[in-house]
Parts: sequence; C-alpha cells; structure tokens
Amino acid sequence: MALKTTHPVLGVRALNRATLDRQLLLRPASLGVTEAVEHLLGLQAQNTKPPYYALAARLDGFRPEQLSALMESRDVARIVTMRSTVHTHTARDAVALRGLAQGGAIDRELAMFVSRGGLDGVDLDRLADLARALVAERPRTPKELREELLPEWPDADPQSLSVAARCLLPMVQVTPRGLWGRGGQVALTTTDQWFGDLPGDAAGDPADDPAAADGAAELDETVLRYLGAFGPASVKDMQTWCGLTRLGPVFERLRPGLLVFQDERGTELFDLPDAPRPDEDTPAPPRFLPEFDNLLLSHADRSRVVPAEAKGRTWTGNQAHRVFLLDGFLAGLWRLDEGKDRTTLTVEPFAHVTRAQRAALTAEAERTLRLMTPSDIPYEIVHAE
Repeated sequence: MALKTTHPVLGVRALNRATLDRQLLLRPASLGVTEAVEHLLGLQAQNTKPPYYALAARLDGFRPEQLSALMESRDVARIVTMRSTVHTHTARDAVALRGLAQGGAIDRELAMFVSRGGLDGVDLDRLADLARALVAERPRTPKELREELLPEWPDADPQSLSVAARCLLPMVQVTPRGLWGRGGQVALTTTDQWFGDLPGDAAGDPADDPAAADGAAELDETVLRYLGAFGPASVKDMQTWCGLTRLGPVFERLRPGLLVFQDERGTELFDLPDAPRPDEDTPAPPRFLPEFDNLLLSHADRSRVVPAEAKGRTWTGNQAHRVFLLDGFLAGLWRLDEGKDRTTLTVEPFAHVTRAQRAALTAEAERTLRLMTPSDIPYEIVHAE
C-alpha cells in the first residue's frame, strides 16, 4: 500500500507574509514602475484609477505621472487579458498574456455571446478581418465598431458584434483613456498597430523550438512568474488568476524544479526554490488598496489575505470597494471624496482597531494622500467607527 506523500505545511500567516512580500506590500519597493508592472504580471484596471493606487501602495516615492508617461510612450497599455478583464500591462506582456488568455476566459466570453444567438449568421473570420481593417485605419470606440459592422450583418445584435471583435482581436485601449487626471472614452486598436515591432520579436523562429511552437515554453514561464508574484500557490490558484483550466500537467512538468508545500487543508502548493518566504511574524504595515486589486482576485483560496469574517464584504452588487490591510489581512474599507477644495479619505474598519493600529492607519493614509493628491489641495482623514 502506497503511503500518502506529505509536504511541509505552510499556515495561513506564513502564506500571507510570503504573498505580501511577492506583492511588494511588506515594505515600499525601490523598483521602477515598468519593472513593478512586469513583476506583478499587470495591474487590474477595470476602472482607470486602480493601477495608480495599486502602485502607490507598493512603490517607494511613486507618482501617478510616472505611469501616465509610460502609457503615453506606449511602454504600458490597458488591454483585456486575465479572466477576460482589463489590465494594465507592459507592452510585451500585453501581447504575450493576451495570447495566453485567449484560450481561456476570452474564448468563453465569445462562446457565451454566440450561444445567446446575437451572432447568428455572422462569419467570425470575416468579422475579425473587417474589425482589424477598421482599427488599423484609426482607433475606434465600441460604438463606432458596432455602427461599422452592423450593415454587414443587420440582423445581428449590435453589442455582440463589438464584443466579438474585441474577443477575436488583441485590442488595446488607446490613450488618453487611463491617463492620470485626464478623461477619455474607450477607443481600440490592435497591439501590433499600437506597439509596432517590439524588441526581440524577430529573434529566432518559434518553429525551431517544439516547446515554443505549441506554447508550452511560454506557459511554463508564466507559471513561474505567477509563483514569483503570488506564490506559494496551488494549481487551482493559478487557474483562478488567469482564467485557464487543466493546468495540472504544466505544474507536473515543472515539479522537479519547484518546492512543494501544503496548506493546512492538505492542498499542494508549489513555489520557486529561491522565492522569499518570510517568518509569519514579520511586521506587515497597513496598506490601502484599490478596488479590484489582484491581491484579492488571484487565488482560489483567498484565506491567506481574507479572513472568514471579512469574506463577501468587499462587494456590493457588482461594485467592488477599496480595501485596507491590517497586519497583512483584509480589515476594512476606505472611501475617497475628492472635492474642488478638499480631499477626504474615510477609513471604515470591520472591527474595533487599537489606538496603535489607528495611528498606523493614519500614517499610511497620509502617505497615500501625499503621493496621490495635488499639493495645493488640503486633505483630511476621517475614521468612521
């Protein structure tokens, strides 16, 4: 009778500190903005401001103008990737991770619209060709895409046509959408139009490498990068992050080069041998995170950050709330009211906080506001208990 394999156990606090370290949340990191966005495999960007606040929580001396400048220079961009949601990625990751996500949640989203009947009679290959030509001519809003495509298929559902175009083609949301302090509606063009030829694109023929030809090498690299940013993690954790399924064989292929742990429930957790795993008592200062932060969305089991009593408290309907961490764990919500004459940050803890915790929250709130609000506009911090 074969004995069941056991691995070293990582408790919730140990997982918490390891993940916070990888997420640059234990201490302000000295990384540049591009390096941070790449290390984190992108920033959730369903709304335009969260990427800025995500970096403010993580980087030493971050200023929002830094990310805006990278968007204007096309070094980073907004694009639908993981879980078929909008992320801010470096140019290279925008291309690579969009391709990876295609086989998962993006294809499922397209299949859902097809199953609803809104695309009956629509030749998807022709739709992709027409949409590509339209956005190559100039960036188009979803409304413009619908209006241009509808004459070809007048019986189709207009929204389904624009969604299908976005699912079929790797399309970037062009600036000024997403720039700090500037408005802009969504307008789309393809990654090749927006980025041009990226450095290294022509270095080598994928056909010369059987692993690269079927995407295995790229997928392997993404697994390792995911562990570097979110690990230690299970197969289901990564599947939750990226929206792909059936990744077990990939982890098995990589197992010889990985460390294997288990959580307190016995779930296998994989990790990079040289990745940081701090002591579970390592101090974790308060952090103010934006809505949709990937820290809260990238594991099947979120107990490493979300205690049982806080589960389900970060959403109201379809609206996600801004959250803050205390001692590394989700501990409450925060609001930002930006008036013409004053900015108010309101802290709403889920439970009573000590005097020391309140002081630490105030200090972190002040740091956030100094980074993210104009110097000529006063601010105040309100504790709602």
